[in-house]
Amino acid sequence: MTRGFRLAAASGLHQGDRPYQQDQVMTLAHPHAKGCVMGLVADGMGGRSGGRKAADQVMMTARQLFAKFSPTVDLASDLLGRLVNDSHTVIKLTAVSSEQEPHSTVAAFVLNPNGSCTWVHVGDSRIYHFRHGRMVSRTKDHSYVQALVDRGEIVESEMDIHPQANILLGCLGMTTSEPPIETQHIDKLEPGDALLACSDGLWHYFLPEEMGAVIAERTPREAVELLVDEARIRARGTGDNISLAVLKLEPLPKEDKR
Repeated sequence: MTRGFRLAAASGLHQGDRPYQQDQVMTLAHPHAKGCVMGLVADGMGGRSGGRKAADQVMMTARQLFAKFSPTVDLASDLLGRLVNDSHTVIKLTAVSSEQEPHSTVAAFVLNPNGSCTWVHVGDSRIYHFRHGRMVSRTKDHSYVQALVDRGEIVESEMDIHPQANILLGCLGMTTSEPPIETQHIDKLEPGDALLACSDGLWHYFLPEEMGAVIAERTPREAVELLVDEARIRARGTGDNISLAVLKLEPLPKEDKR
């Protein structure tokens, strides 16, 4: 990797005001390829054990696939597509022993050593790409309210307050349809860029520019802690599980040429 930056990452997890934790999150450095990093969020659904089992299966599958991934030979899009399909299959198989039918969202990104990035998502967990605090792009939810926005029936600011905001049109573990696989590729991330993967327990409470500003101005660890704390305040005792993973490409300090 041409080093005009250094990588810094952090993740956070909070139970919110729910009786149990069904989210899972991780940031993982590749065991053999320096500069190759995966970030992943999974928001489980389906009863106390069902949702957690589903999210755990996503994490386990991601770890296994990422350990075998070779960034010089394999395509990150293939890795992420297989992550979706394999997790979906395993979650459906666990439904037999779960107290309720297990499901999960997934939002995962892979940064390659050459600075390129690929991400995938299913459901309403999101990935944001910020550049110096400004949002460049984000994933579009596989949800009923996102479909309403796409059809022009509501505006994006109405998504969170819509009475059917929690209805998903795609997630892992569905028995009626296969999960949508939508990957996005960025040829080259730049110093000052940041990626945020998060569940709806976080993004529900913030405008993109708020999250982008916090991530730009703080270290990943500080940003994670501040965003979780502020989400808890804004939730006013009704907050969902919170999970987020932040990866920043921090510019290297300029050398003193005196």
